[in-house]
Amino acid sequence: MRLKKRMLFRLVFFLAVVSVFSLSLLAQTFDEIKNRVKIHVLENGMRLIVLSRHEAPVVSFHVYADVGSANESYGITGISHLLEHMAFKGTTTVGTNDYESEKKILKEMDALYNEIKREKVKAAPDDEKLKEMKKKFEALRVQAKGYVVNNDLIDMMRREGDRGINAYTSSDATQYIDSLPSNKLEYWMAVTSDRFLNPVFREFYKERDVVMEERRLGVETRPVGRLVEDFLATAFKAHPYHHSVVGHMSDLRNITRKDVENYFNRFYSPSNLTVGIVGDVQAEDVFKMAEIYFGRIPSGPKPETVRTEEPEQWGERRVIVEAKSQPMLLFGYHRPNFRHKDSAALEALANIMGQGRSSRLYQVLVKEKKVAVATQSFNGFPGEKFSNLIAFFVVPAQGKTSAECLALIEEEIEKVKTESVTPEELTKFKRSAIKGFLSQMKSNSSMAALLTYADVVLGDWQLLFDQVQEVRAVTAEDIKRAASTYLIKKQRTIGEIVYAK
Repeated sequence: MRLKKRMLFRLVFFLAVVSVFSLSLLAQTFDEIKNRVKIHVLENGMRLIVLSRHEAPVVSFHVYADVGSANESYGITGISHLLEHMAFKGTTTVGTNDYESEKKILKEMDALYNEIKREKVKAAPDDEKLKEMKKKFEALRVQAKGYVVNNDLIDMMRREGDRGINAYTSSDATQYIDSLPSNKLEYWMAVTSDRFLNPVFREFYKERDVVMEERRLGVETRPVGRLVEDFLATAFKAHPYHHSVVGHMSDLRNITRKDVENYFNRFYSPSNLTVGIVGDVQAEDVFKMAEIYFGRIPSGPKPETVRTEEPEQWGERRVIVEAKSQPMLLFGYHRPNFRHKDSAALEALANIMGQGRSSRLYQVLVKEKKVAVATQSFNGFPGEKFSNLIAFFVVPAQGKTSAECLALIEEEIEKVKTESVTPEELTKFKRSAIKGFLSQMKSNSSMAALLTYADVVLGDWQLLFDQVQEVRAVTAEDIKRAASTYLIKKQRTIGEIVYAK
């Protein structure tokens, strides 16, 4: 018996030493990485974050524009996403075979489109006049198309080895991504700076139709898309998180090329751009080239942040979407932004409750009670920069109801509030979260994204390296307190799909 106790003591002691050693090694690794990160701010306000990695002759780029759908106002919802599309249409020298001639046609199209809009909103629009103007407008579109070199920008980048060219728009940001051989650094500088210095929003009306079709396919014809849109509109009555990234159809239909130009000039000033560059480069070379290429872009003031804060919710809200679909349930609770001290605890709560097959909700609702076929919880919805939601989604099994699922989830939530999570659940979350974070850091592209995110959303790129310690510091009591503080019915919104007969 004593031998077993001594062996157990030695094992515990050994694991403690290994844990301390791992923490120390991790801290050394982070310190070594942090020491290789270099920052440079151009006179026009653009920030560059460079991390040199020489393991392979490649480099990844992330241009983080601090603008997303949360920055949009009534009448132009969806414009951030639309501008992302337009940013691939080229410049005064890319994407055109004769810009001077093209420019005249584009100007004529814009003027005619404004005439069409004015005629449409009259109390008694002239149908014959509208018909003639639309016919002329279509002729101009065909004429303008003759000057367009299709996909010129994308093809140029791919010919030079860009295997990661992409972009995406979220509620918080718009990001432009490239991955190139490291000897193409200056090429990337030249092409990308030209995109922000001399953009031409050609084929605007065609691309706007593409985005409208995205809305039809992603929202209007998909029950879950309709559910998410109505849910957000109900959960956020004041803050612009209440509208989706794709925007409202009436806004998309009426946004003009001039609207996009004005939006670009306001939110794509160098002072609102942060560039992450990770890979086989020298920071000094990057900064010298950036002064030459990006430094030529005129400066402008950093846009004012979103003024509106979501007010206190006074009671539970509900929204129902009728559709010829299986039932679905989506509900969420208000929580602070990701700079808040409770963020790590809320991340743990979402993970333990409903992420993965070993999560509580999957085990209870899917495996044991068999009342659901799928369940998921997620944190930071629909964005992280401003106060947001911790949310839960469930698809009831055949013959079961959303009400049954909700009741069981509520039971599990109350258990966390009263009994807390187990040591095994907490350890599993920490291992998974840290492993995922470290895996992201291995990729040049992911690391560039992490650095720009931390710099803009958290307020300082160095805070990126504190996240592992914040995860390790989470206790069962922290999670219990977070559940009791935020998962309360008063600040809950419930969205449900019911079958339309």
